[in-house]
Amino acid sequence: MKFDRNTAIGFSLLALLFFFYFFYNSRQQRAAQAEQARQDSIAKAMQPKLDTAAMRLDAAKADSQLQVTKAGMFQQAAQGTEQVLFAENSVFKIAFTNKGGQPKYVELKQFKNAESQKQVLLAAADFNKIGYAINTAANQSSQTTDLFFSNGKVENGPDGSQVVSFELAGGDSAQAASYIKHQYIIYPDSYKIDFNIVLNQPAQLLTQGNLNLVWQYEAHQQESDLEFERQNTQIGYMEDGDFDYHTIGKKSMVEFEKPVEWVGVRQRFFNTFLIAKSNFSGGKVDWSMPETESHIVAQSTANMRVNVTPAATATIPLSIFYGPSDYNILKREGNGLNKMVNLGQGVYAFVRPLNQFVIIPIFNFFKGFVSSYGIIIALLTLIIRLLISPLTYSSYLSGAKMKALRPEIAKLKEKHGGDQQAMSMDQMKLFREAGVNPLGGCIPALLQIPIFFALYSFFNANVDLRGVDFLWANDLSAYDAPITFGFTIPLLGNHLSLFTITAVITSLLISLYSMSMTPDQSNPMMKYMPYIMPIFLLFIFNKLPSALTWYYTVSNIITLALQFVIQNYIIDHDKILAKIQANRKKPKTKSKWQERLEQVQEQQRQLKEKQNKAGK
Repeated sequence: MKFDRNTAIGFSLLALLFFFYFFYNSRQQRAAQAEQARQDSIAKAMQPKLDTAAMRLDAAKADSQLQVTKAGMFQQAAQGTEQVLFAENSVFKIAFTNKGGQPKYVELKQFKNAESQKQVLLAAADFNKIGYAINTAANQSSQTTDLFFSNGKVENGPDGSQVVSFELAGGDSAQAASYIKHQYIIYPDSYKIDFNIVLNQPAQLLTQGNLNLVWQYEAHQQESDLEFERQNTQIGYMEDGDFDYHTIGKKSMVEFEKPVEWVGVRQRFFNTFLIAKSNFSGGKVDWSMPETESHIVAQSTANMRVNVTPAATATIPLSIFYGPSDYNILKREGNGLNKMVNLGQGVYAFVRPLNQFVIIPIFNFFKGFVSSYGIIIALLTLIIRLLISPLTYSSYLSGAKMKALRPEIAKLKEKHGGDQQAMSMDQMKLFREAGVNPLGGCIPALLQIPIFFALYSFFNANVDLRGVDFLWANDLSAYDAPITFGFTIPLLGNHLSLFTITAVITSLLISLYSMSMTPDQSNPMMKYMPYIMPIFLLFIFNKLPSALTWYYTVSNIITLALQFVIQNYIIDHDKILAKIQANRKKPKTKSKWQERLEQVQEQQRQLKEKQNKAGK
């Protein structure tokens, strides 16, 4: 048995595309991690070696005195005791600290950390800050994050909201009227909170009417596979209405020259956004990726500028989003926040509309009444296969026509022997006379490539699948690993995914079945093609989400069933043969491309004959 050349070309291109995509991403990520580790090592080596307890105490005292001096008219706020206030709604619980009058951490009620199985915490490290510089005296300034706000309180607001507020008042000088108020509004069932900064006498507090907001954010590991989580962590922003993003490790800083609506960090399934309702006038954001052994995915620092209109009192309206990277939730929030969900980015952006307008609506429809996400994926697969069934039928019909011509192709092989050029010319003539398109089986396979990449993006970014078990898989958003080796195999890893095995086996069965339905090929390499693609899949799929490998398994099972039914009960091979014979009797018109191709082939044949004669 031999494998059809055109189908083999289609599968080969598909395999090469898969391999290139995953190999390129993996190499870029490893290079970024190596560079970051090198920089961290250099920085660590340059640190002073002497660090005694006495020196640390002296440094702390000096720092404390410096903070008091810098605080100027806010000296009473330079030192104090941290107090924590709590506010919550149905989706999260937020802790606020009076130091800086800012959020201390956010606990998401509906999500658990994959490793600790405790509630997901966002912005929970000391690195996380949100503040700005204020003028405290002549030629002196201080960061609000270093000052202790007072009068912290939680009050009930309208429509079930909660209002958290802090104040920072000046001293007994002539500038005593200067004060700052931070107000946070938590709405029921919403992951987004409003953050209003109220400045009294902003001209005295700010330099040249600019509020320079500093937002530091540290993303901690939430998933079981840290490397994969880092590969899917990005910095995103909306600048002058245009969305852009950068993957952690590929670029370390971006500067903004146009108004910015928001900046955000996505660590695969969780997003944090800082939103300016009146836009940031400019700024920059930089980020880094710590050492691999740490549980920190990324650290980012955004320095954003807000122009404050001169007035007795000014209010800067902001919003902060702490929540899941859920396309439906972010779409409802508006401002283009849903663009941070990776439904197709970069060179694969062409599949995003397919996800937005086809796959997500179908998935949401089934989610409304089916409780098992594994079954939803199977139903989604069935619908997709029905939608592309015309292509599938066309492919199988082409294969049936090629099978009908198998005896005549065999005669051509006997006639021409090893003369591949003459064989190719007569074979094309045979296809043209019979009305058969030799690419009929290849084109439909290539057209299904966008569907795979769309589903790869969708399953990889769908937070609904996170932590959901199905059959032997504990988490559909991660690879299933019922078989572990205790050591690492290059390219494969330290485990074997059972869903990957089912995908590989069903792919092999499809290849073997297709091979039996296609004409023989003279190229001996073709007989090995059915085994090459499954081998590619074994190494590519083993670390991918089990939702994707489950989809591929179901899709392959449907393909096998369709092949059997169409070939045995729908396609009438006798009618196909009769139609081929009828086509051969009709007058044929050659296209210009066919004429040029035959001319080239004829010239090559004549040249080869001359070379053979010269050789004799």
